[in-house]
Amino acid sequence: MSPKNPVSKSSAPESSETTSATIADASIQRGQGGETHQIATGKTPVLTTRQGVPVSDDQNSLKIGTRGPTLMEDFHFREKIFHFDHERIPERVVHARGFGAHGFFETYESLADITRADIFQRAGEKTPAFVRFSTVAGNKGSADLARDVRGFAVKLYTQEGNWDIVGNNIPVFFIQDAIKFPDLIHAAKQEPDRGFPQAQTAHDNFWDFISLMPESINMALWIMSDRTIPRSFRFMEGFGVHTFRLINAEGKSTYVKFHWKPKLGMQSVAWNEAVKLNGADPDFHRRDLWDAIQAGDYPEWELGLQLFDDAFADEFEFDILDATKIIPEERVPIRRVGRLVLDRTVDNFFNETEQVAFQTGNIVPGVDFTNDPLLQGRNFSYLDTQLKRLGSPNFNDLPINAPKCPFHTFQQDGHMTLNNPKGRANYEPNSWGPAGGPRETPKGFQTFPAEEAGERRRARGELFADHYSQARQFYISQTEIEQTHIKDAFTFELSKVERPDIRARVVSHLVNVDEDLAGKVADGLGMELPAAAEPARAVMTDLDPSPALSILKNGPKDFSGRKIGILVSDGADAKLLAALQAAAGKHGVLVELVAPKVGGFETSDGELLPAKQKINGGPSVLYDAVAILVSDEGTEMLLGEATARDFVADAFAHAKFIAYTEAAQPLLDKAGVKPDDGFLALSKPADAERFLKLCAKLRFWEREASVHAV
Repeated sequence: MSPKNPVSKSSAPESSETTSATIADASIQRGQGGETHQIATGKTPVLTTRQGVPVSDDQNSLKIGTRGPTLMEDFHFREKIFHFDHERIPERVVHARGFGAHGFFETYESLADITRADIFQRAGEKTPAFVRFSTVAGNKGSADLARDVRGFAVKLYTQEGNWDIVGNNIPVFFIQDAIKFPDLIHAAKQEPDRGFPQAQTAHDNFWDFISLMPESINMALWIMSDRTIPRSFRFMEGFGVHTFRLINAEGKSTYVKFHWKPKLGMQSVAWNEAVKLNGADPDFHRRDLWDAIQAGDYPEWELGLQLFDDAFADEFEFDILDATKIIPEERVPIRRVGRLVLDRTVDNFFNETEQVAFQTGNIVPGVDFTNDPLLQGRNFSYLDTQLKRLGSPNFNDLPINAPKCPFHTFQQDGHMTLNNPKGRANYEPNSWGPAGGPRETPKGFQTFPAEEAGERRRARGELFADHYSQARQFYISQTEIEQTHIKDAFTFELSKVERPDIRARVVSHLVNVDEDLAGKVADGLGMELPAAAEPARAVMTDLDPSPALSILKNGPKDFSGRKIGILVSDGADAKLLAALQAAAGKHGVLVELVAPKVGGFETSDGELLPAKQKINGGPSVLYDAVAILVSDEGTEMLLGEATARDFVADAFAHAKFIAYTEAAQPLLDKAGVKPDDGFLALSKPADAERFLKLCAKLRFWEREASVHAV
């Protein structure tokens, strides 16, 4: 692939133009890639290594050329990431709160023409898999519905070794170079002098960092969208984030981006709903995945590949090595090549979910890396992190991490060793013949022989400097409803920021994304609209919208996999209840009965049925749609129950579809709810099927503007 830009002989700060802005005695300069360099002036101390060596560039790791691989001799990056990787024990520094499950990957067709990876050679072959979903910023005890990126890490136990696709539910990332990862996570985590807020980014440190890192603005649009408050792990996409290579048996390279597409479609919750879910059930996502697998409703995703060559990479408007950018699906269609099915929960949470060790460096023959500087740093960091967290270089001997294919090494000893080499030989080459242990093979892993040239420099490619164009493309690709959610999310988060100058800097970046968005956020904060931040590279305003980026434009085909909560009371119509349960079962929908007493209720025909939830423990936020199936006497009793009124009012506010009987009308009145087209009156059993078909739309969004609960 030809270089995207010529190599400049000057260092990034020296070739930058100093701006007039100063922040806390540090002048700001801009690097070739548009990154922010704060230069020490006045009384500001000079940043050094732990050995006291002054640091000239804390924004870029050392590479060959501006787009080449990261060099191991970069002692500043090594020290910085090494210390960061060892900051916490025993929980993960990031992705601490996670939940995992076992399953398999089934290949649809042979991909031998584009990769020699064994997993893709035979159609119909099933490969064991383990998947761990997680939140990024919160600690182990935080709640599931935090507004946060979700980790989506897949370990595939192939016949030629373990392959880890360590991704997220968002295809881009905050930073372009791994040297900034410690700073990002420090800023996002709880503030060090006070230890809060937990699992939240609505605070000064995070938005201060974002406001000074324009490369993060595209990710900021994504994290303020509904993507970061998913309804369930089962209803979210996954992405490999980086550009990788696939290598076939002839040594030909094809660039690839990995996508996981949920079979059930995408779905998120409203922000007001997420806040209440965290209180009602902080384990909501964990419980949902557990319940689905236990019920035999196995979650399923399809693996999609975006495949492209050097010619596309050279003409694409952005740098394929930039992890803050996507390739729109409309430009490079996704080829679906297999399915991932989760069909078994773990036997022991600690042994499996806690001790599983994912590493981007775990690849197999037929897959290779690119020079993405964020990926290069992750390849280094993950191994270091696992050593610290699991306490021994033998963590790969743990059953959850061990390959399921034969493996042979000369590695020995260390804490908790389980697989020392047998016999006399523990080295190679040796003279002991067949008893001398394993030997290398020309058929083993082969690194793609990419040509690299250029000066050793701390710099980025010129196209990395476009910080706003794709953020704008993401925003204009959303529906009006989703754009409103983004506006409200920015307004809420920035309202928690105490310093006005930080709020203003963030909004100044939004002006480059969409002036109307910036204006609405500024108005919501009660501030004047600031001037646009000076872009390091001109914003492209002619990028076409990408419908694939919208959740609502890619909704599910039906209501399967969802859950209906039915509020019942003594005397509930037995025929209507049976019809609702039957229709739900027909459509693959779960039903939970919510009653005044969890011990049960008596239907109109005298049958005593148990309830799943007591009304004050089963709020409507737990369900995708609700039905109110009560008698006149039951309604009279529920009118004095505040949580019953909340059940109705929240379902209405969160734009859910609501079925109700005539006897429930006083409860609707008490909750201040007036039926609209998102309601369906139940009078006969046939109405149950009509309600399930109505629910396929997931939400009655037309109501949302009138309730302002987003």
